[in-house]
Amino acid sequence: MTSSARVQLGSSDLSVFPLNLGGNVFGWSADRDQSFAVLDGYAAAGGNFLDTADVYSAWAPGNSGGESETIIGAWTAARDNRDDIVIATKIGAHPQFKGLKAENIAAAAEASLKRLGTDRIDLLYTHFDDESTPVEEIMTALDTLVRAGKVRQIAASNISPERLRASMQFARREGLAEYVALQPHYNLGFRAAYEGGPAAVAAEFGISCVPYYALAGGFLTGKYRAGGPAVDSVRASSAEKLAASEQGQRVLAALDTVAEAHDVAVATVALAWLAAQPTVAAPIASARTVEQLAALVAFPDLALTQAELDALTAASAPVETSA
Repeated sequence: MTSSARVQLGSSDLSVFPLNLGGNVFGWSADRDQSFAVLDGYAAAGGNFLDTADVYSAWAPGNSGGESETIIGAWTAARDNRDDIVIATKIGAHPQFKGLKAENIAAAAEASLKRLGTDRIDLLYTHFDDESTPVEEIMTALDTLVRAGKVRQIAASNISPERLRASMQFARREGLAEYVALQPHYNLGFRAAYEGGPAAVAAEFGISCVPYYALAGGFLTGKYRAGGPAVDSVRASSAEKLAASEQGQRVLAALDTVAEAHDVAVATVALAWLAAQPTVAAPIASARTVEQLAALVAFPDLALTQAELDALTAASAPVETSA
């Protein structure tokens, strides 16, 4: 079934599907054919919003970074659907283009454009803040890309509330492109870091939250259970640690109850809770297989009651440690 659900990112003209499909697995735990199958399934479900980064997946043996972008570029070319897809990528962490100096931003963006096989990036993130570079230099360099037509909108990831506010204030004062989205680590099992400061700045400036690790590395799919069978996954260790914790077991119990009431997957409920939080526009989740995709694209059609949202919120608090 194809969904027409769309949300707007900040004050931008980007209208996107509420599930941002993560591209971190493309060229890593999903090869080209598997990646194409997942991308086809996502598009068939109504999806139009892809997340990647220039560093994906430099950590894998034999890779040098940019593998995910290359696969996405090949897919949009093969399907002739570039104008239908909103591509978000991140720069600043690629082994050849580390940091956010102006010249590096320009070079990294050019390299991403080439790998993606496109003339513009719809949403360009700074992957990690570079506190050695003034926000004035970063914002001016990003604005230059927007004015050149190489980038449509800009965004930030892994940035302090103080630097985010300073960036927005400078951009508004100088009439430069502003961040329309923020990509923090935020999910039902890890809330404190985002809710403790960045969320207020996002709300203040009308920035949309597009959280990564929306399913806590697979933990919030429910397949990791204390004393349960081992799961074959490159990210199993952190999810297994969460499953063994008292908080993790409370969260899973609450998710199980809501999922059973709606006859949906645990992951669907976890994403629906996250999407219902203030400032959140489109959680990011990835799938290695088409089978995993179904639970992810289903959440926009799930309407949780306020009582269910409250129960999930209560089960997950307080949160003090990272996944």
